[in-house]
Amino acid sequence: MSYVLVRHKVESFTKWKPEFDALKDKRRAGGEKTYHIFHNADDANNLVLLFEWDNLENARRFMQSDELRHAMQRAEVTDQPDIYFLNEGERGSVQ
Repeated sequence: MSYVLVRHKVESFTKWKPEFDALKDKRRAGGEKTYHIFHNADDANNLVLLFEWDNLENARRFMQSDELRHAMQRAEVTDQPDIYFLNEGERGSVQ
């Protein structure tokens, strides 16, 4: 599996979330399988997002799109996001 990990800050989660949701169909059509939204425990506007994609080529295409860039501007992302393109190395559980 291929993943994208994004860390960024937003002005307001409640303003950011509708912009995120508006791209759901576009992300899915582009190859996104699942997503997780994590908040920093001390700051709900400091986000970490984990996406599972069908492949990294599709993930990169979407993450570099003008449509995403414009949505992030509208959503008031306040810093330069850290974006990591990842391939799964190992999955396990602790029993």
